[in-house]
Amino acid sequence: MTNIIDTAIKALEEKLKGKSVDFSAKFEIENEGSIIVDNNGVRASSEDTDCTLIATAETFQDILSGQTNPTSAFMSGNLKVEGSMGVAMQLGNILG
Repeated sequence: MTNIIDTAIKALEEKLKGKSVDFSAKFEIENEGSIIVDNNGVRASSEDTDCTLIATAETFQDILSGQTNPTSAFMSGNLKVEGSMGVAMQLGNILG
């Protein structure tokens, strides 16, 4: 597991602290790996999910740090979404 994946897992765990999710989502960080968020928590994995968010490590770091709004990243083409747009919006509300 890369340092970027480890850092992203910690940041996601912090953002999701005290929140329950009824969906599964995958953050696919280009050239680094994938992170799953579901009702079991946050972990490095590449399993199938309801929604997959695809971006560079820099874009994900900016989203997780609050520098970039997830919706803005999507609208500018820096964040791609595959699968359920509803899940992507729920996750955007948690992260944004």
